[in-house]
Amino acid sequence: MPPLKTGDKFPEGVKFEYVPITDPDPKACGMPQEYDASKEFKGKKVVLVSVPGAFTPGCQAYHIPPYLENFDKLTSKGVDLVVVIAFNDGWVMSAWAKVNGVKPDSKVLFMSDSKSFFAKDIGWMAGMGERNGRWAMIIEKDGTVSYAEQESSPREVKVSSVDAVLSKL
Repeated sequence: MPPLKTGDKFPEGVKFEYVPITDPDPKACGMPQEYDASKEFKGKKVVLVSVPGAFTPGCQAYHIPPYLENFDKLTSKGVDLVVVIAFNDGWVMSAWAKVNGVKPDSKVLFMSDSKSFFAKDIGWMAGMGERNGRWAMIIEKDGTVSYAEQESSPREVKVSSVDAVLSKL
């Protein structure tokens, strides 16, 4: 599958591994579930953000916290859901969400891209082994991709930043 671009439809068969936060206690963890993004995204405006790895310096310090801090701005522009993916397993992604203050029933989901290898399929890897690349995508309610940009380096946070996404909403 080639990289997705503006005007493409979000593909069928995209599945992530998800460990829902059912208890905010950092020592409690749920069981991994399959999350069928192709089905769950239908009828929702989704911002999909990919990072090279949970708890890594750039991802934790510069990339994801601004999405959480600006969630109200995103929703005011019609976003229903923000999904953060990385190749880390579902438990690590769930723990990372908790460390960042994500609560049960949040509209911000942290998921593992080890189920369907979505980033690999579209060719947006970081070039550091099995790590996802750093990129962002806006998927409209009808499934059309209205924004899809990958950073030229996994160390940059420009086209995948919350500011770049907000400017395209």
